[in-house]
This record gives sequence, C-alpha cells and structure tokens, in this order.
Amino acid sequence: MAILRKVADVEATVDELGLRVIEVTLDSPSALDAICALRARADVTILAGTVRTGDEARSAIDAGAEAIVGPAFVSEVGAACRELGVPWIPGALTPTELAAAWRAGAALVKLFPGRLGGPQYVRDVLAPLADLRLIVTGGVDTTNALEFLHAGAVAVGVDASRARAVYDAVTLDA
Repeated sequence: MAILRKVADVEATVDELGLRVIEVTLDSPSALDAICALRARADVTILAGTVRTGDEARSAIDAGAEAIVGPAFVSEVGAACRELGVPWIPGALTPTELAAAWRAGAALVKLFPGRLGGPQYVRDVLAPLADLRLIVTGGVDTTNALEFLHAGAVAVGVDASRARAVYDAVTLDA
C-alpha cells in the first residue's frame, strides 16, 4: 500500500507509482478532494489515513474512502466505520493494543511504527495472537518489507517516495 502524505499532485503520483492500493492521509492539503477524485477511478482502492476522529471518518467515507486507517486505536472512529459499513484499520503497537483493536472489530490492525520492533516483533506478537491480521507501517523499506511479510504481516504500507521500489523488491523476491 502506498501512503500519500502531503503529496502535491495525488493523481499524478498514483499514475507514476502504478500501484493499486492507495492511502491518502487526511493531514494532506485537499485530502478529501483527492479521495473523491481517486474514487472516481476504477483502477485503485482508496483508503483515508491519519483519521483521528469519528467526524473525520465520516467525512472521508462521504468523499469515497473504501477503508479508514488511523495512527491509533480510537473507538469513535471504529464506531463511525461500523455505522457506515466501511472497514476500519486502527493503529496499535503493544500486544494489548493490537488485541483490543482486533476485538473491537478492526478489519486489519496497523502495527505502527513497525521500525521499533522490526520483523521479529511481528513474529513474537503473532505467536500468541495468531488470529490478528496485521499491516505494518512506519519504517518499512526495501530491506525489510519482505521480512515483515514472511513474519506474518498480511501487508505493508510505505511512504509514496519508496512505495514503487518496495513493491518491486517484494515482487521480485516473492
């Protein structure tokens, strides 16, 4: 997943990357307009990221976001997503936070920041919590993306500036 944070021209960046799962962070200028424009395309799945309140979740969903991603586990964001029938991907770090987010109905749980524990942390967490579906963001790059996936993450999220290189590295090594 390519994470577009404060990217000047979102559509041009999506075209340049050629990737199909895109997260536009709400702290980006005109984020809702970008989500709306990307949703009109049939070639991408668009997620809203850095969603921190229920109102932000509702606005992003109204703009066309197909899933909501947060940097933390915020129950009001989860409630808004459940109310509107849109997948919720809250961020968490500790086993307690990860398990609480999963039990609260998250579609996936975003392990953030991944650089703190690395792939071994994913293995350690998933040993007793094997039912968790983790996406790792924060510190994912060409040197460790495949390791995170082999450790049990179902996906990784990468800043737009590195997304294509990481995708290529994972695809070539897979």
